[in-house]
Amino acid sequence: MTFDSREHITGLLQVALASVAPEHTETPIHLERPKQASHGDFATNLPMQLARALKQAPRAIAERIVSALPTSPLVSEVSIAGAGFINFTLQADAKTRVVSTVLAQASDFGRSTLGQNARVLVEFVSANPTGPLHVGHGRGAAYGASLSDLLAFAGWDVTREYYVNDAGRQMDILAISTWIRYLDQHGVSIDYPPNGYQGDYVREMARQLTNAHGDKYVRSKVVVLEGTPGLPDASRADDEAKTQRELHLDALIANGKKLLGEDWPYVHQHALSEQLADGRDDLDGFGVDFQNWFSENSLFDTGLVARCLEKLDAAGHIYEQNGARWFRSTDFGDEKDRVVQRDNGLYTYFASDIAYHLNKYERGFDRMINIWGADHHGYIPRVKGAVQALALDPAKLDIALVQFAVLYRNGEKASMSTRSGDYVTLRSLRAEVGDDACRFFYVLRKADQHLDFDLDLAKSQSADNPVYYIQYAHARICSLMAQWNGVEADLKDANLGLLTNPREAALTAFLGRFPEVIDAAARDLAPHQVAFYLRDLAAEFHGYYNAERMLLDDAELTCARLALSVAVRQVIRNGMTLLGVSCPESM
Repeated sequence: MTFDSREHITGLLQVALASVAPEHTETPIHLERPKQASHGDFATNLPMQLARALKQAPRAIAERIVSALPTSPLVSEVSIAGAGFINFTLQADAKTRVVSTVLAQASDFGRSTLGQNARVLVEFVSANPTGPLHVGHGRGAAYGASLSDLLAFAGWDVTREYYVNDAGRQMDILAISTWIRYLDQHGVSIDYPPNGYQGDYVREMARQLTNAHGDKYVRSKVVVLEGTPGLPDASRADDEAKTQRELHLDALIANGKKLLGEDWPYVHQHALSEQLADGRDDLDGFGVDFQNWFSENSLFDTGLVARCLEKLDAAGHIYEQNGARWFRSTDFGDEKDRVVQRDNGLYTYFASDIAYHLNKYERGFDRMINIWGADHHGYIPRVKGAVQALALDPAKLDIALVQFAVLYRNGEKASMSTRSGDYVTLRSLRAEVGDDACRFFYVLRKADQHLDFDLDLAKSQSADNPVYYIQYAHARICSLMAQWNGVEADLKDANLGLLTNPREAALTAFLGRFPEVIDAAARDLAPHQVAFYLRDLAAEFHGYYNAERMLLDDAELTCARLALSVAVRQVIRNGMTLLGVSCPESM
């Protein structure tokens, strides 16, 4: 028989509320777990909520509510505390019923209907496909994947989406970088632009181009430098030098397009496809899946960018200045207005971002969650302003920020070898510490908080390593069950009334909190709360295991303790699954 103690007490309070204040039966009933065990299992501040409406002291209202509560064989004591809290203490057998509930619901224990099947789009990672994913992307990937699974478990209909920035200048830079490396392989030497994409992965894409097409894309004369501004001294970092480098790169791109002609789109698509494939492979190995890979180019192909700006223009939110078109983002709290179309007719990235959000709304999602790097904090007002300017509901859009991760080894910032230039790839981090440690450590802190990733700790097999500690609790229970050699299904009939010692009471209380943790973590967009809970649950179990014998001559008590242990194992599995972490049966 399954039993939800929180639901049971809420039902009792609803009956009392209908008697004491029938005109206020819609008042939400909040239950919390008291920090001190002496204050009972649950507490409510309902009397304080009603005090103003009823024009009575909270304690007086509490007394009336307690008097109107139906008698329950599952509640041993109801008391009034402080200014008007009502505390509930459950009977011992009511507390242990959670074990039966876990065993009965198995992988569904903790699942809820909080989201009421509302459609939510979670867009995350969305890294430019111009190079390998790095450790910063890894934290966003782990957070986004865990959050998506958490929301689905809590009753939302979740769609996971990656926004592919496959339009614009950065893709042209990747294409020209690949082509120059390709020419170098065929004896055509061109000074590589310092603001081109660096790293061996560009040379590898060039090699793939050579393997597939030989010298097809080599041009006999090196006119690629015609009209190309010279590069300033490499040591110069002033604005003028930066501008000259950008002009030089733009000229290289223009000449490359001219020389390659109809072959340019193929080189461009080759670079894009290789980087997308590399990113997909990396994310797939990391246990991060997407239902949608949304192309930025499609926003232009369908005319949505133009339609979006015309809609803003018709509403009076666009003006022209110096040949460019500007969005009045200062009207919506931004620090300055933003260009959406340059004087050369090209749209800005912001214009396509506005169109992308319009597309999200037009697809009919009830809620949209963008997961961005913390460096995009300043981008929030202009995007929310654009949504509001389009007469859309900005309350449907949530933006969660993810801080960067800094790697440490031996207490110092780590330098890891990487094939991508001056940043550490996600793939190299996964290779060093493993996917489980990566996924767990990434979500062990609140996403908008700075993360120091301790590589030594992540690889250690000790109680200080939370991943190992939780997985070891799971493996311990698997080993225990193997030693027992009984029929696990029989544990559903265990006499749970024998679970009477304080450690067993603490464990059952922990199990009962799991559904509450799921709902709270989903509401707060905070999978780290699940990680904290699992770490504490593992600590409770290890303490119990070390203090009590599990396999006894008393078969009935053995079954009761094993039933509790298996329930703990199931909750660990459920929580770790949401975090994308495996649960090995032996370690």
